[in-house]
Amino acid sequence: MCIMRNAKPSVRTSAKKASHERIVSAAARAIRRSGYGGTGVADIMKEAGLTHGAFYAHFASREAMLAEAAGRACAESATVAAEVVASAPPAQALASMLHAYLSREHLVQVEQGCPLVALGSETARQAPEVRQVTTRHIKAMVDLVARQSPDWGQPGAHEHALVTVATMVGTLLLARAVDEPAMADSLCAAALKHLSPA
Repeated sequence: MCIMRNAKPSVRTSAKKASHERIVSAAARAIRRSGYGGTGVADIMKEAGLTHGAFYAHFASREAMLAEAAGRACAESATVAAEVVASAPPAQALASMLHAYLSREHLVQVEQGCPLVALGSETARQAPEVRQVTTRHIKAMVDLVARQSPDWGQPGAHEHALVTVATMVGTLLLARAVDEPAMADSLCAAALKHLSPA
């Protein structure tokens, strides 16, 4: 005799998944806003509308939460980049990606922006899980840029993509660091001038 289990997830399971989603979403925004060091469990749980004590029903440690939050932030950033590429004609995909990344809008959207810019200097001091997530994201970003480049498939295309990504991230980091909007705009404009395909 075979006993069939109910295929529908229980209400409790659904509620736990929804709570987990709120925690990860809040943490993904918080790490980009306040950095890894400035992101505390109590604040995240409060933002997610949950008690501090409920945290360990979702994560084994703060580091586990940070790794998942980093993964979410990277996935959100990758989705935006892929959407920009998909909406542009193939010959203009790289230029569109560069303009979107180095735009005034992206400059001010810290909580939704590229996690590499917000967290790059802190990542080297994080747990291996966080660094692995970041490494995968950097590789995917380099690959996406390489595939849009006019020299895709040629020797040196990967190296060119590495330089492009490093310049994009470094430019936005510096543009966010300065307290003069005109200088921030000049940094982005200069990078666009040198990175955009001819």
